[in-house]
Amino acid sequence: MFGEEELVKSHKRRADLIFNIIWFLFAVILARLWYLQIYKGAAYYQYSLQNRLRKEVVIAPRGMIFSRNNELLVHNTPRFDAVITPQYLTNKRETILKFAKIVEMDSREINSILKKKGSGQARYIPITIKKNISRKEVAIIETENSKMPGISVQTFISREYKDDFVGAHFLGRVTKVFKDEVKDDVSLQNKYIGRAGIEKEFDNEIRGEDGYEFVEVDALGRRKRYVSTDNLFQGIDNKAAIPGNNIRLTIDRDLQLAAYNALEGKVGSAVMVDVNTGEILAMVSRPSYNPSVFNRQLTSDYWNSLVEDENNPLIDRTIQEHYPPGSTFKTFTAIAGLEEGIVDENTEIICPGYIKVGRRKVHCWKEHGHGKVDIIKAIRESCDVFFYKIALKIDIDVLAHYARLFGFNNKTGISLPLENKGLIPTKDWKMKRNGQEWQLGETVSCAIGQSYMLVTPLQLTMAYATIANGGNLYKVHNVKEIFSNDGNIISKSEPSITTKNVVSQKTLEIVKRGLYQVANDRKGTAWWYRGKGIQMAGKTGTSQVIRFTSDKIFSKCEENEYKYRHHGVFAAYAPAENPKVAIGVVVEHGCHGSSAAAPVAAHVIETYLDKYYPNERKKYLEDDKVMMTKFWAAQNAAKKAADAAAAEDQEDE
Repeated sequence: MFGEEELVKSHKRRADLIFNIIWFLFAVILARLWYLQIYKGAAYYQYSLQNRLRKEVVIAPRGMIFSRNNELLVHNTPRFDAVITPQYLTNKRETILKFAKIVEMDSREINSILKKKGSGQARYIPITIKKNISRKEVAIIETENSKMPGISVQTFISREYKDDFVGAHFLGRVTKVFKDEVKDDVSLQNKYIGRAGIEKEFDNEIRGEDGYEFVEVDALGRRKRYVSTDNLFQGIDNKAAIPGNNIRLTIDRDLQLAAYNALEGKVGSAVMVDVNTGEILAMVSRPSYNPSVFNRQLTSDYWNSLVEDENNPLIDRTIQEHYPPGSTFKTFTAIAGLEEGIVDENTEIICPGYIKVGRRKVHCWKEHGHGKVDIIKAIRESCDVFFYKIALKIDIDVLAHYARLFGFNNKTGISLPLENKGLIPTKDWKMKRNGQEWQLGETVSCAIGQSYMLVTPLQLTMAYATIANGGNLYKVHNVKEIFSNDGNIISKSEPSITTKNVVSQKTLEIVKRGLYQVANDRKGTAWWYRGKGIQMAGKTGTSQVIRFTSDKIFSKCEENEYKYRHHGVFAAYAPAENPKVAIGVVVEHGCHGSSAAAPVAAHVIETYLDKYYPNERKKYLEDDKVMMTKFWAAQNAAKKAADAAAAEDQEDE
């Protein structure tokens, strides 16, 4: 009995121990469940969502860009890109081979892209393999998605430029940020930013604010559906992207097209401005490039073709390149001479075709000279000797002072990046640069726009606009307003004058008479290239590329090797009686401002008058017709008189 009782107690103790252990383990499990489900429930819920959901960035559409007449110049269109997410890429070799066939790429190229773009980047970040794939390729990838884990299609917003090459430098281009830029600013990850022109200058205003949305994915990262807050997914809030602000430019699209087409086959630029506001109406540089390509699928071949082109199509020649202004600067030498009392409208000199400066003979462009010359004739026929003689009596610093009154040697302040300020030399400048004293012969060269003189086409245009409007130098502006998508004006530009009445009205009136005769007198240098019915006033110029030796001074420019030919320059305003616009044109290696650059200016002015002042244009055409009728009548009368005189001489013999 005693043994049985002890046995029962022993079993009971064991049973109690087992029971206590079970209850303890059950309590531990309950505690763990409480810890996981209640205490840490929210956190683990988020972890589970992260495994099941993927947060995708919704790139904000960039703001649109309009012309002054509300024509859409730059807009956004959806495009499809093929991407690989390394985190989900399994059976890499087989998957890439299959993917390569679909997108018609070499598998080695795909691997190279993965290695290059994936280096130093998190594996969950998608890598774009091919941009702008076709809808057929999209359909195949989506259909075969289950067999190609890690391969997917992403929708992006592509930047499209309505006129492609036209005005590319002015509007700019957009590309994806580089890795080193992301290091400096993590918020730029996977974003597209402006790289040139308006796109770069106003990038912060145009870019907008990205959003995000949650996507339910399977274990291989394949998209199943877009989700938001519901009974299953609580607290999941997508954020809509906020589009960037829009920009309305001062540019007129028709004038842009006219300038671009007029420069066909040439290397150069053209700028047109409103003389009474300082607004840019047209701004074109050639050769150009297609900015849309930078968003679609920029290939190394296309990029190399741009950077290796000796004509530098990526450079905006209107503001980033500068040239000796040539004879277009004589206008400002004349202004300096008049203001300083060195010459007046009655001053006359004899031009024998040269002058002597020390022991050196400095030639006029016309070998046998212009004969008796006053200031009007000097401007009309571009007599070098007249301006040489002004240079002999004026200090270079005084000449520089007047040049700067018209905006030279200073940036115009246009809202575009990388503007060049040009150069108007002074004595101090040369001493600091070369450690040498200024020489009189250098003033002589500067007086006709050569030597150290350098100006941008925009500066030249604004200087002539200042003459045209009566002496007010306006601040340049190329953006009329920035406005949001709901139409609210965020900022607006108003005309503003930088300097009023830069010189006397009397001086300007004298110079204007000369500029009018350049294009409207049969002896003017632009007479044969003045256009029809535009009443243009302006100045031709030749910008020297190299200085020719004495035996080549009077040789034909066209006979020289292309790269050594002079640039053709022309600056003008119209209509002369009531100026509305000014224009500056440079044609590199065009030899002559008259034949190379003036026709470009005339065509753009004709387009402007046809569009905005058709009645005045009609009147000017009639006036031009009458003038030409008189001209040919005079020519015929002169020919008859010459023929009659020749006949009399024969009879006398």
